[in-house]
Amino acid sequence: MYEKIKDEIVQEFYQQNFPNDGQRFVAWYVHNVHGRDIIETKEDVTDGPDDKQIDAIVVDDDNSMVYVIQGKFIGEGSVDAEPLREVLASWVQLKDIVRLQETGNQKLKRRLTEVGTALEDEYGVSFELIVTSDLTAGAQTDLAAFQKELADSEDFPAEIHVVDPEELKRRYDLALERENPIISHKVELDSGKYMVMEIGGTNCVVAAIPLKDCIRFPGIKDGTLFQKNVRQSLGLNNRVNKGIKSTIYGQESSDFFFFHNGITAICHKFDVTDSVLTVKGISVVNGCQSLNTILSCSEKVKELDDAYVMFRFYEIPQRKRGDQISISTNSQSAVKPRDLRSNDRRVLALKRVYEQKYPAGYFITKRGEEAPVNKEKSQVVDLLDLGKYMIAWHSQRPNISYSENKIFDKHFEQLFKRTRDYPPENVHALAQWMHEVWKRWKKENPLSLNESLLAMRSYAPYHHLYAISLCFNVANGIGQSVPNPVVTYEKAKAANLIGQIVDTAGTCLNSALEAAANEPQPANRVFSPQNWIKTKSCLAGIRQGIGNYFNMLPSLPGGVELNKTLRQALKMENEDFDDRWAAD
Repeated sequence: MYEKIKDEIVQEFYQQNFPNDGQRFVAWYVHNVHGRDIIETKEDVTDGPDDKQIDAIVVDDDNSMVYVIQGKFIGEGSVDAEPLREVLASWVQLKDIVRLQETGNQKLKRRLTEVGTALEDEYGVSFELIVTSDLTAGAQTDLAAFQKELADSEDFPAEIHVVDPEELKRRYDLALERENPIISHKVELDSGKYMVMEIGGTNCVVAAIPLKDCIRFPGIKDGTLFQKNVRQSLGLNNRVNKGIKSTIYGQESSDFFFFHNGITAICHKFDVTDSVLTVKGISVVNGCQSLNTILSCSEKVKELDDAYVMFRFYEIPQRKRGDQISISTNSQSAVKPRDLRSNDRRVLALKRVYEQKYPAGYFITKRGEEAPVNKEKSQVVDLLDLGKYMIAWHSQRPNISYSENKIFDKHFEQLFKRTRDYPPENVHALAQWMHEVWKRWKKENPLSLNESLLAMRSYAPYHHLYAISLCFNVANGIGQSVPNPVVTYEKAKAANLIGQIVDTAGTCLNSALEAAANEPQPANRVFSPQNWIKTKSCLAGIRQGIGNYFNMLPSLPGGVELNKTLRQALKMENEDFDDRWAAD
């Protein structure tokens, strides 16, 4: 991997944006393994003077995780414990994020503002030491001790992982398949500790698997092993995972098999030959919390020779049956409401009426579900995306759109209680508006948006959608009411103004950011676009930007006629506006 990375970081992007191979290595990892685009990567890398032993910070809103990264790009020799101590030092400093922000460099200050917001939303924290050489024996010992210390912390629990050359290669290979990952794996079965059987026409293997073999399963850390699970890792700080960790570190680790309910995995196909189980298309549908906790204690787990966990492997090629097994096997433990929203009667009713109205379309309700190949892509709507559109448009709160947890837990009842009478045309209109928005958020940057906006693809596009709705408010002299989505889209389409409205909304969003960035900041504070985009103050700035555009339009060359054309084309009746849906 060292030679491969060395060859790749000579590319223009790395050479022009990062001054040394150490930073280029970290940028390569952030870009290729964490899947950040080139603009996000530039924002994420904090390495340099006063970086406080933090080379990069990645805030992953999809998985509610903050990754704090330290890199050591070494061609030969081993890595001693010093880099691990630097990681531990960064953990200690992050406990006092206010002081750290006062003393860190400018890039770190910007990232820490976003980290603070993420921690308020109860994101997990994972420290990653990425190295291109193996750890010394002493460093391995320190890693085990540090893992326990971070996991035991009551005030700031976190994970620490060393991404060595073998793990680095595995993560890189897995990242290449991320768009459509099919995970295959081989497990050596202990003689006398497994059974192969057929039940109800389904091939099954029940086996006692050593805990130290569990950490070799691919796709635990990035969640791809749990595609069909109803939820991802909930972190180390909940009661169940604390109990699992306590057993691993306790005197009763040999009883882990008896204390644990077991792990259930489904796969497309498996084969058992000479006590070797080969599985293809594996997905763990019950055991996500357990495997993540076991992995977080990996160094201790490697020492346990008599600790086992029961695994059930089912050969289930049918998607629907696999989904049913996933829900059923998780029903014995508490599952948060957002994990099972795909089966909510209101969601299913909305799916039915949408697909009746648009036979070429498809409404995706389950995570990992794919639309049939014969469906029109432009009419495919995902429940997760729709929730984000609705809270940005109807609740006028695009600053919440990034948070799947808030939409499908805290605000779900408020958002979806009206969907019994919600027109499928509105679903379609919101999706079409957003389709036009995404056309402007490409790397070509057709609207010349500020790079800070482009680095916030998880947040800012929903503010763009919000700005589109405001164009109709301002054009009709309406204050706080919300325009009907389908009426806005049909008006703009009939006047051939869809592109112009989307462009105008994007430009005004950009102007609002730049105006906020130019405002004076308190002492020892820097303006953070990531923090601004999540606040209500940004909404007022966007609204003011839209108003300023329409007010100054008549003073521009040809602006009088354009202003008249826009206002006539966007003219709507009072009944075409509705009250804002509360989400505060």
